[in-house]
Amino acid sequence: MTTPIEDYAVLSNCRSAALVSSAGSVDWLCLPRYDSGSMFGALLGDESHGAWSLRPADPEARAIRRYDGDTFVLVTRWETSTGIADVYDAMPVDEGVEALIRRVVGVSGAVDFVSEVRLRFDYARAVPWVQQIGHGDEHVILAAAGPDAVTIRGPRLIAVDTAHRARWTTQAGRSVDSVLAWGPSWQDPPAAFDVEAALERTREWWAAWADRVQSAGTHAALVTRSLMVLRALTHSETGGIVAAATTSLPEAFGGSRNWDYRYVWLRDAALTLSAYIDHGYLDAAHRWRDWLLRAIAGDPADVQIMYGIAGERDLPEREIPSLPGYGGAAPVRIGNGAVDQYQADVIGEVMVALEAARTAGVEETTFSWSLQRALLDQLASEVDRPDLGIWEMRGEPHFFTHSRAMVWAAFDRGIRAVEEGGRDGDVSTWRALRDRVRADIDARGVHAGGWFTQHFDTDEVDASLLVLPQVGFCAYDDPRMLATVARMEETLMPDGWLLRYRTTGVDGLTGDEHPFLACSFWLVGQYAHSGRRDEAVALMQRLTAVANDLGLLSEEYDPTTGRQAGNTPQALSHLALVGAADALDATASPAES
Repeated sequence: MTTPIEDYAVLSNCRSAALVSSAGSVDWLCLPRYDSGSMFGALLGDESHGAWSLRPADPEARAIRRYDGDTFVLVTRWETSTGIADVYDAMPVDEGVEALIRRVVGVSGAVDFVSEVRLRFDYARAVPWVQQIGHGDEHVILAAAGPDAVTIRGPRLIAVDTAHRARWTTQAGRSVDSVLAWGPSWQDPPAAFDVEAALERTREWWAAWADRVQSAGTHAALVTRSLMVLRALTHSETGGIVAAATTSLPEAFGGSRNWDYRYVWLRDAALTLSAYIDHGYLDAAHRWRDWLLRAIAGDPADVQIMYGIAGERDLPEREIPSLPGYGGAAPVRIGNGAVDQYQADVIGEVMVALEAARTAGVEETTFSWSLQRALLDQLASEVDRPDLGIWEMRGEPHFFTHSRAMVWAAFDRGIRAVEEGGRDGDVSTWRALRDRVRADIDARGVHAGGWFTQHFDTDEVDASLLVLPQVGFCAYDDPRMLATVARMEETLMPDGWLLRYRTTGVDGLTGDEHPFLACSFWLVGQYAHSGRRDEAVALMQRLTAVANDLGLLSEEYDPTTGRQAGNTPQALSHLALVGAADALDATASPAES
């Protein structure tokens, strides 16, 4: 039986991530990076594609889980007829340690535990060669295939068919550690380390990071957890911010809209930067700007919409038949073909984020401003080019209204940097282009019925239009925005949840999708800023109830079955939650505050 997406907890060391089910199974783990080949891939198949189950032998055991405070140390309490035990799962944040710790601690009585490991490297395309390398009372297995090797230290694992299994009894007050550590197969096996010290450093590191959150407001717990998710998806060494920890979790169950989100979209990363800045993390702005400068160095004409974690440009999309897909949703894909798309909004997102950093006190350098001028010059040369839009349509290019508004925003931020920030630049050209783009939207992007349209050749609306007042293109209570929202409510909210757009063929894909969570969070902000506060509060309550028991959100939500859908945890969903909470706080009455 397929495990619901919302059932998974995420662990992170800010270099990679693991997904752990409430049944105690690690069903997704890629080391050493988020985008490495999986060694546990049951998420996109079953246990035969790699999994590590650790749970009581008693099939009737009951589990309750939580994070250990503001950390990504997962605590699962197991209650059985013979006793109670806690399992602590964590990925140490220590540099140079790519590992997963699973500690069992007896609380009362005695609990029989079973650990069953199935290692399948490279998206289940390689079954490793496994040998026992422990000496005396130290039990260690070494598994190697191709470039990858892992050791597992802990209770003695015995080969059973194509798995390795250990069984023991945990007594009250005693702990038993199992540690998986990754290393290159051509080097010596990963060395043992002090598990207690690594756990303590990991707890302290996450708690200290979370303690710096500023202005968490009335939704403090969810905002803090969401910001922590964004940090969990930010690579600690390169500064790259991935869109999600997974690939190919379906937008529609059983369908083919399955994409790899383990890369850095300039748009999502720029929005993450803005959320970091709004809540006091200016150091993140420095790191991401440095990443940006490295990633897009060269000819501005070659700027991509996404890059690898370290700024890699080559992300070819291909299918992986070794994994059958989540609940049979095929194909499983790695890489992402959207890397070659032209999306006109991206430079606008970057310029808006960099202005936010500059306003917050991140000093501009000669190099960073030169980059922004070059981006604007490139945008000027393509100002009349249609694009594929924020949702990465795979149909024909159009003049998407959201994209055109972000082109307007790019030139607007460039002008403000000169006029208000003392930078140098071709303001007269930028102003002429900014005003021409606005006039173009006013003339071609507004339907006779008074609403903004998805693109210039349709009467359809699109949830991305909710971003227009966020970037200052118009006011939240602009009559065109109010008409646009009314049209969205009429055509994009059949179940009270906002779809991105109607999948009527414009995206060039077959099948359908569920409501995109970020869009409904954007609508909360629109309601809050346009005098519909009660509706904003009610929608926020429904949305936050969709988060799982650990505060995690995937990409989409199926209101019919009450299930999360799409890749998880999804940066854009958590970004939009933070923005919605901020909007509610900004519009609260003194009594509400």
